[in-house]
Amino acid sequence: MFYYPTQILFIITLILGTLITISSNSWFGAWMGLELNLLSFIPLLSNNDMLSSEAALKYFLTQALASVLLFFSMIMYLSNFKMGLGSSLSEMLILSMFSSALFLKLGAAPFHFWFPGVMEGISWLNGLILMTWQKLGPTVLLSYVISMNNFVFCVAVMSVIVGALGGINQTSLRKIMAYSSINHLGWITCGLLLSNSYWLSYFLFYCFLSFTIIYMFYALQLTQLNQVFSLSDHNNFNKIFLFCNFLSLGGLPPFVGFLPKWLIIQGLISSNLIFLSFLCVSFTLIVLFYYLRVFFPSILIITSMPKWQIRNGAWTWGMSLLSSLSLLGLPLFPMIYFIF
Repeated sequence: MFYYPTQILFIITLILGTLITISSNSWFGAWMGLELNLLSFIPLLSNNDMLSSEAALKYFLTQALASVLLFFSMIMYLSNFKMGLGSSLSEMLILSMFSSALFLKLGAAPFHFWFPGVMEGISWLNGLILMTWQKLGPTVLLSYVISMNNFVFCVAVMSVIVGALGGINQTSLRKIMAYSSINHLGWITCGLLLSNSYWLSYFLFYCFLSFTIIYMFYALQLTQLNQVFSLSDHNNFNKIFLFCNFLSLGGLPPFVGFLPKWLIIQGLISSNLIFLSFLCVSFTLIVLFYYLRVFFPSILIITSMPKWQIRNGAWTWGMSLLSSLSLLGLPLFPMIYFIF
């Protein structure tokens, strides 16, 4: 949690930077918002331990590279436009460069090399911010310039594949969540190819489910896979809540996480992108496999009291409330269908 006034100040400027980005009417203003967001997030990442300092340095170097590439592509686009030298080929190359910079900021495949390492070295709360709020600004900018082309198509496919295959052999829960985020980013990119309503709906559901799971990881003090296996049997509701929320995040019906995936699949089929929808569904099954691999042993194996401290009281009520919302997917089906 954030305990100091300086951290609260950085949180405020972090939010302000993203709001400037999504509300700006110029690319330079949007770039300034991204930089304010970056400079506010770095002090939140860096703590007194070596892992968080290394993660903060990785994040800064990667985001700085993406910012330089983004600024360079903006200058190239404006210079070509003012001098009248633009052609369809040069415009496509500049837009690809612009999209690459934003995908690098998001951590989408094949620009994902920094994301699992940074997630491994930071706290759960900072990881939640990185997985959710930090994706909002670049995704909104992508929605302004994205178009149906082979580059964006490949990024969507590679994100779905890398996110599915990368999490299979992981023992760290932070890295499992990182590769899960990359997989969901592939789905969000598919939504960007359709319309703003698709990707925004998916993003909101994803933020809610990520918040629920990370809230439970923080409350139960879980960081490694073997700690999930060792959850005490004195409160089986913890295991059941975690199990249901992971199934919801994986998109298994009738949980609420199935709704955004169903909408994306429906949109892709309506747009004749049947092969892309087939790939997304196929590799989501792999994601569900390593989600089940996490929790099946913990449910079947009888364990003793854990050695680490589990937060009780209000944390347990919070887990119960958030997990109950993940079970409301089936009644929401007709409402979401008529909205779209």
